[in-house]
Amino acid sequence: MDAASATPRRSAGSVILAIVLILFGLAIGAGGAWLVTLGGSWYYLLAGLGCVISGVLLLMRRGSAVYWFALVFIGTLIWAIWESGLDYWRWVPRFDVILLLAIAFAFLLPSIRPGVSRTAARTLGCLLSLVFLVAVGLAFVPHNVTEATNVPEAGQDNFVADTGDGKASKPDSGDWYTYGGSLASQRFADTKQITPDNVKQLKLAWQYRTGDIPDTRWGAENTPIKVGDSLFVCTPRNMVIALDAASGKEKWRYDPKVSDKSIPYTAACRGLTYFDGQTNSHITATSGAQPAAALPTGNDGNNENCDKRIILGTLDARVIELNAQTGKVCKDFGNNGTVNLAENMGEIYEGYVAINSAPVVVRDTLVVGHQVIDGQRAFGPPGVIKAYDVRSGKLKWAWDAAAPDTADPKTGPNAWKRGSPDVWTSFTGDDKLGMIYLPVANASGDYWASTRTAAENKYAVSLTALNVETGLPVWSFQTAHHDVWDYDQGAQPSLVDYPAKDGGKTPAIVVPTKQGETYVLDRRTGKSLFGVEERPVPGGGLEPAIRAKTQPYSLFNHLSKPDLTPQDMWGLTPIDQLVCRIQFQQASYKGQYTPPTADRHYIEYPGYNGGSDWGSMAVDPTRGILIANYNDMPNYNILVPRAKADAMGWKPRDQIVYNPHDHGHAEGAGDPQIGVPYAVNVNAGWRLPFTGMLCKEPPYGGIRAIDLRNGHTLWDRPFGTARRNGPFNMPTGLPISIGTPNNGGSAVTSSGLIFIAAATDDLLHAIDMKTGKTLWTVPLPAGGQASPMIYTQNGREYVVIVATGHHFMETPKGDYVQAYALPN
Repeated sequence: MDAASATPRRSAGSVILAIVLILFGLAIGAGGAWLVTLGGSWYYLLAGLGCVISGVLLLMRRGSAVYWFALVFIGTLIWAIWESGLDYWRWVPRFDVILLLAIAFAFLLPSIRPGVSRTAARTLGCLLSLVFLVAVGLAFVPHNVTEATNVPEAGQDNFVADTGDGKASKPDSGDWYTYGGSLASQRFADTKQITPDNVKQLKLAWQYRTGDIPDTRWGAENTPIKVGDSLFVCTPRNMVIALDAASGKEKWRYDPKVSDKSIPYTAACRGLTYFDGQTNSHITATSGAQPAAALPTGNDGNNENCDKRIILGTLDARVIELNAQTGKVCKDFGNNGTVNLAENMGEIYEGYVAINSAPVVVRDTLVVGHQVIDGQRAFGPPGVIKAYDVRSGKLKWAWDAAAPDTADPKTGPNAWKRGSPDVWTSFTGDDKLGMIYLPVANASGDYWASTRTAAENKYAVSLTALNVETGLPVWSFQTAHHDVWDYDQGAQPSLVDYPAKDGGKTPAIVVPTKQGETYVLDRRTGKSLFGVEERPVPGGGLEPAIRAKTQPYSLFNHLSKPDLTPQDMWGLTPIDQLVCRIQFQQASYKGQYTPPTADRHYIEYPGYNGGSDWGSMAVDPTRGILIANYNDMPNYNILVPRAKADAMGWKPRDQIVYNPHDHGHAEGAGDPQIGVPYAVNVNAGWRLPFTGMLCKEPPYGGIRAIDLRNGHTLWDRPFGTARRNGPFNMPTGLPISIGTPNNGGSAVTSSGLIFIAAATDDLLHAIDMKTGKTLWTVPLPAGGQASPMIYTQNGREYVVIVATGHHFMETPKGDYVQAYALPN
């Protein structure tokens, strides 16, 4: 008998390989058969059968096992080329396990096919191993990159917004006066000390720890403000701390004694508000707004120590004014320094009404929005917006989207409609025009529309401009019609002025959305400067008569990607990718705006976390560039009939015994939506329960530069590394630019730098605005889910990030205020 026909000897390695082949083949074969019945790809069934046959033959010591596996290998290669092309991330689950099995086969060939020499087997094994190593190495090369082209230089145009002459519009040099830097909310610092050339020299200048770390629902999301020589920080439980801007040493702190029971979805205190006699400009209004009455600067005669004020909105619905120099309560405001936002809102459950975004002062009118916690009661507390005299706390007007034609203050438990749309996110205004720009959210029952009124359908999920003197709408622009996807605007809009050919200026407002659309509107009228198309969208679902036939799409720029396909499903191996493909085939998916269903899951893409969420965009007005970080993930949702939800014990928060150790969960996961026929269960990001991996292929987040002149993308790159991410929630420690989910925004400088944390890699990044490439990173002691800010003090430039982590993003909790600067 010759060597080629000799019976292979049984080795331990070949037995182990055979068992692995059989188990792997059974897994993908069985799942593949299921996928075929759902109308999906035949590959998994055929490859599974091939692996099982090869494994059985290997156990039987038949050399033909090699041929069967070779058939699987070649078939997989052809299929991967056909489905993936040059898309690197698609190759990972399609070919990684098969390649590893091929390497094992190669080294075991002499025991499987006695006619194969050890030298030949080792050569083949080493060659395949080299292919595997090269493939692994390619993971460290950024993919899905749009390289930079035609990036404008500084000074080509001037997109600075003229919002008035007060300090909120034109802060003193080196200050960061509001949550967004100034009233225009551009997140821009006209600073040139830290540059792309020296940014690698940044060091920790000082660190401050607030001492406030909640056990539950952590995530302060705070961006400090800086006025004069003081930095003002807000903690998760709404403690206000004044720090010396140069050293980070504490000057004073104020504790409003907020209970953990008042924490809504997240213990967020995004920002504080500063006010003194120079905040507003007191100019004559134009374009329909009324002139503001001139008010004295300095003190008001009754409270001589409160001519400079810090305004705090708390998680238990209080508005408190503090002396900015001492931290003492300004007793001339409201009732001994406090007004109760929840007054005349009817029944208020603990944790249902929270102020988590900074109030805004325009023309000495303090405008306050609030969050009504989602998913609990469709007819919970109303979302009414209230405006107060900034000095006295007297209620001037109150506007409710469910009764938009009046802003007269009302009293009594039924003053405003229960469950009306709120304004939970950050907003801004124009002191010159006398307008407030409100990103109006949805009514409380996010995923059910039949109970909404005509007024709610008109004003919900819109940017609505109110006259700050009257509280009445000047214009409204809706970004989603009859929304049942939680597509309320999360981002704070930014104000810019467009240079005109005649030398004039067109005042505009940039409106980012969760859907990824970016609208640019004339902020006087709400008319689009670049055009909006109403495009047909899918109908059907549970409320077919309610579904809008069209939805608005911006002609300026959009961050959303093409509709999902089965080929977009992902995993680290063919097995978890197969599970995701089965879930895709089982779900209802007709593209963007797929209607909700209860008989099966439906896919929402983009998910409710973006596109662009509360981190918002940044603007470099000297270059005319928008910087947008964004998320690119779907949600996997299903509506749950009321009887089934009740049987599973889904109750609103006010009916559940408080648990101080409850870390919270993704918004919409098991939410009861009491008051409408269906509860909702949202799988945010569409994650697999056993691995924690997302079903869509990477990247999951990106950062983009957009030309303000025409909406063209200047560059686009994945944002966030796999350093703190991995399967089974195990960090890989690898600097792979996979593009992670991100919450928080960026800040930009006139020197051409972008500073941003936000991603789940717990890094603060400095990015070159001209190229999009990362120039510097530094590890943070906790998650950086907040927007950084930049200021100058005593001639030294500082970059500050509040690192507290975030329960939704599953990043480490902390209480850090980190300031970075160049060495002295």
